[in-house]
Amino acid sequence: MVFDVHIFVCTNQRTGSEKLSCGETHGLELVAEFKKQLKDLKVNLKTRANKSGCLGICDFGPTVAIYPEGTFYVGVKKEDVREIIESHIIHKKPVQRLILKQ
Repeated sequence: MVFDVHIFVCTNQRTGSEKLSCGETHGLELVAEFKKQLKDLKVNLKTRANKSGCLGICDFGPTVAIYPEGTFYVGVKKEDVREIIESHIIHKKPVQRLILKQ
C-alpha cells in the first residue's frame, strides 16, 4: 500500500552516551499515541505512523518527521499528538510552535 502521509517518530536509543536519545524520552510512547489517535479520529487519508532510527536532531527530541512535506517537529509530547494530527495531517496547517527552527 502506498501512503499519502508518513509520520516518522524517532525511537533511537543511544546506549552508553551522556546525551539522551529520543527513544529514552518517550519516542515509543509517541508512536503508540499517533497510531491510537489516527484510529480514534478516523483519519480518511492513507496515513502511517511508524518508528524511525535517528533523525539527527537529538538535542531537541523527541523528534517527529512528517512526509511528504518534510516537516520536523521537536520536543513533541504525548499531549501534542492530537493537535499535530488535527492541524497538520487533516487541515494541512503545521503546528508552528513545534517546528524545528532552521
